[in-house]
Amino acid sequence: MSVYTQLTDDQFAAFCQRFGVSFARAIPITQGIKNSNWFIQTTDDVDGAHAYVFTLFEERPPEDIEKMAVILNQLDGKLPVAAPLALVELDADDNADTKKRYVIHYENKAITLVPCLAGAHPQETTPAMCHEIGAALAMLHETLQALQPAQDYGVPLYPWSEVRDREMQFMPGDEAKLMRDIWQAYSNLPLTDLPKGLCHLDMFADNTLWDLTKGQEKLTGLLDFTEVSVEHYVMDIAITINDFCTTWGDAEQGELVHFDRRKMAAFLEGYESKRALNRDEKRALPVMLAKAAVIFWLLRLNVIHYNRTEGRTGDNIMVKNPDLMKRLAAYHWAHVEKAQKTVFVLSNDKSDNQLIGIFSDITHAEQARATLSNRRDISIKEYTLDQLA
Repeated sequence: MSVYTQLTDDQFAAFCQRFGVSFARAIPITQGIKNSNWFIQTTDDVDGAHAYVFTLFEERPPEDIEKMAVILNQLDGKLPVAAPLALVELDADDNADTKKRYVIHYENKAITLVPCLAGAHPQETTPAMCHEIGAALAMLHETLQALQPAQDYGVPLYPWSEVRDREMQFMPGDEAKLMRDIWQAYSNLPLTDLPKGLCHLDMFADNTLWDLTKGQEKLTGLLDFTEVSVEHYVMDIAITINDFCTTWGDAEQGELVHFDRRKMAAFLEGYESKRALNRDEKRALPVMLAKAAVIFWLLRLNVIHYNRTEGRTGDNIMVKNPDLMKRLAAYHWAHVEKAQKTVFVLSNDKSDNQLIGIFSDITHAEQARATLSNRRDISIKEYTLDQLA
């Protein structure tokens, strides 16, 4: 949430007045990369506190933000979200307008004002926090199923294939191959069989707020619903896992990328406590993790391209390193490739290791063993293809 469009105090005061808020001061928010954001102090705030967040949406058209307001109202009361304030408008007879509106239009851009939520962005996550955000994401998916048809509320998915084609022209051969291989593996998934619905698609840790009392961390806020679109639920899961379960090293640490599979297991346990994943979703998840990292690799390259072509510069402009997502994509792809070369063999330990079945993943092997009456005698062994035992 950088600051691209500059507003005067008089403009802030006029806009806030339309929301019924008495403006005192606007404080720029520099985290994030898409919209212009400020904390708003009101004349009633004391000791430097701020009651609201003022957002000017730089790219999304106002009609998309109006859809977002409906989505937030649907979630309000079920999850910790900040629903936009309604505009205080008067009709010709000086009566309050009975039709609620939540968006101001300014130079073909949208403005909203939302209450500040308590809490802070986590600098690191724990397995317990991953479990809680998993449950929250599942609740989000379940709750938004009430908004039908879903396409009327979600915004169009960004044409990432166009960004891919532009950026691959300038990539080293190994990077281009990585992106191409992951994209092809994604295309080979049974996409038509994967459940879809309204998804957040940007549930990074810096889009959440927490009470960070050590050992008692609690989710207090879900932020940034500008990207809500109709997408496969497992893609939304992959995007969230990629950030919550990864430790991102800073420049002094060589910007290392460490993915924690223990945290991922906690996340999935939390998610499935609210919504069970089906077999196709579980099988698709490894490729989706790689594809999700590719999407955010491209997003960061696209921000750099957009800033350059638009001449956007300044201390309030933040650019995230695309190489971090490239490294995460490579990590996930290595696991996918290993899985493609691995089989799981069921054999009977009491019958001279009699071969019973060969399976492509451990889940299917365990499910098959569970159906056998003599399963206590059945072992599962992992073998790598094209390699001597």
